[in-house]
Amino acid sequence: MLRATSIGKLARQLIQIRLHGTTRTLTHYNVDARSPNRSQSNANVMKSLDSQFGNDRVSQFHERSIGDLSRPQIGENISRKDKIKFLVSTLLDLKDSKEAVYGALDAWVAWEKNFPIAQLKNVLINLEKEQQWHKIIQVIKWMLSKGQGNTMGTYKQLIQALDMDHRAQEAHEFWRRKIGSDLHSVPWELCKVMISVYYRNNMLQDFVKLFKGLEAFDRKPPEKSIVRKVADAYEMLGLLEDKERVLVKYEELFTDKLRESSAHRRKQLKKNKSGTNVEGPKSESPIDVSQSEL
Repeated sequence: MLRATSIGKLARQLIQIRLHGTTRTLTHYNVDARSPNRSQSNANVMKSLDSQFGNDRVSQFHERSIGDLSRPQIGENISRKDKIKFLVSTLLDLKDSKEAVYGALDAWVAWEKNFPIAQLKNVLINLEKEQQWHKIIQVIKWMLSKGQGNTMGTYKQLIQALDMDHRAQEAHEFWRRKIGSDLHSVPWELCKVMISVYYRNNMLQDFVKLFKGLEAFDRKPPEKSIVRKVADAYEMLGLLEDKERVLVKYEELFTDKLRESSAHRRKQLKKNKSGTNVEGPKSESPIDVSQSEL
C-alpha cells in the first residue's frame, strides 16, 4: 500500500513539474519540460495512474513548489521493479501515439540521476512478451533521440520490431543509414537479422547487395542456411551463374556438417558396441548375499 502510494505521488509530482512549464532542465540528458502539445500525454499518464492506484490516492498528493523539488526525495523509496512495472502498465494503457509515449517516458525518467538504460531494457523485454511492436519501436526511437542505446543490440531489437510491425522498408532505411556503411565490423548476428528481413519480405535486390558487400570484406557466412537463402535469391532473380558460384564457394559449410554428423554417428555406434560387449562385475543375488552374511 505504501509503495503504491509512493509511486502515485511521485508520478503526480513529475507531471506537475511539466504542467507548470518550468524552464529547468530535469536531467543532464535533456528531458525538455516544455515540449509542445504535451498536456494530452500528461492526461493519459494521469489516467493510467488513476486506474492503477485509485483517483483518491493520487489526488491526496500535496503539490510542492519547484524549489522543493531539488531535495533528494523524488523516487527514493520506489524499487526498480516497481518503476519498471509502472512504466510498462502506463505504456500498455496509452494509445499508439508518439506524443503520448514520449511524454510518459519523459516523465518516467525525470527522477533519475543517470539515464536508466538497464531498466528500459527490461521494459522492452516486457513489451516483447506482450508483442507490443509499435510501442517497442517508439521506446527505442525515444532512447536514440536522447543519445542513448546506440548499440548493435538495440539496433537489432529495433529492426526486428519494425519487421514484426510490417515496416520492412523502414527497417531497410534504418539499416542503410546507421549500419550498412560499416559492413566490415557489423556482427554476423545482426547481419543475419537483416538478411532474414530482406528474404522474408521479398526484397531480393537489397538482399544480394548486402551479401556482396559482406563478401567484399571477405566475410564468410557462418551458417549454411544463409548460403541457401542467397542461392534461392539468385535463382528467383534469374542469376543462375551467381547461384552456382555461391554454392561452390561455400560448399565446405555443407560438407563439414556432413563430416561432423558422420563422425558423431561412428563415435556413438562404437560407444554402444563397446558397452554391449564389455561385461560388468556380476552382482550377487539376494540369496547369495544373505548366505555370505551368515
